[in-house]
Amino acid sequence: MNDWDKLYHHAETLLSRLEGLLGNDQPVPDWNAAAAFRWRKHGTKGFIQPVNHPHHITFDALRGIERQKNLVDQNTHQFVRGHPANNVLLTGARGTGKSSLVKAILNRYAAAGLRLIEVEKHDLTDLHNIVEQICRRPERFILYCDDLSFESGEPGYKALKVVLDGSIATASENVLVYATSNRRHLMPESMRDNLDTRHVDGELHPSETVEEKISLSERFGLWVSFHPFDQDQYLEIARRWLIHFGIEGMDPRAQQAALQWALGRGSRSGRIAWQFARDWAGKQKTDAHEEPDRV
Repeated sequence: MNDWDKLYHHAETLLSRLEGLLGNDQPVPDWNAAAAFRWRKHGTKGFIQPVNHPHHITFDALRGIERQKNLVDQNTHQFVRGHPANNVLLTGARGTGKSSLVKAILNRYAAAGLRLIEVEKHDLTDLHNIVEQICRRPERFILYCDDLSFESGEPGYKALKVVLDGSIATASENVLVYATSNRRHLMPESMRDNLDTRHVDGELHPSETVEEKISLSERFGLWVSFHPFDQDQYLEIARRWLIHFGIEGMDPRAQQAALQWALGRGSRSGRIAWQFARDWAGKQKTDAHEEPDRV
């Protein structure tokens, strides 16, 4: 152990002792005061903190992902009603509405008792502690992990596997995990992984490395895939957002600007359409307001 490792170890030990002496008791969350919460850490101790200003995106505001909306809505409806439902993995292209759909689902069912707790990847090792705090509550909880991916050997990987399917001690009927990721199997995949794949009697047997990498994603009962939008879908979403921001219709000038905006960003997605609409609507309203002063 080098000097830096020794110093780090002593600092961690001292911090733990100080926390034990001083205490770090956090108030029990008021589950009626908010619908969205976050898991927060102070040193080695964690607590559930309400989100005071959550993103109030509506279910109907999401366009171009009707199939995905229906799948997640049906699963969440079952869950909120107390019926069997699955953990959900939302994967695919960036900016296509994965995270927005989870937020919209929360807003749709918050009045029916749905609550969401966002957990950062580096805090996934605390999942069992979170579940223990909420397993006896009457509400229904989604543990939300956004933009999730793992490198080989990360501790949160195994912790999430345990909560999803690996231990009866951490299972709870009032808790589901919803995660978003750009990776279908949550871990990087390479050609090297396929070198040990075997052919036996005409059947393909993946290597142990491949099996390990897909074992986590297979624990999500519902896979929901998102795909890049084509030009017509992108323009329709941009038009809808312009209406949302008070600009009726999309004239040829706005359409051309929307296409140039997407070209400059190298992507056609719901996020890009929303960003364009904010920019365009803001400019139009600013120009309309300032025009009399220029005359």
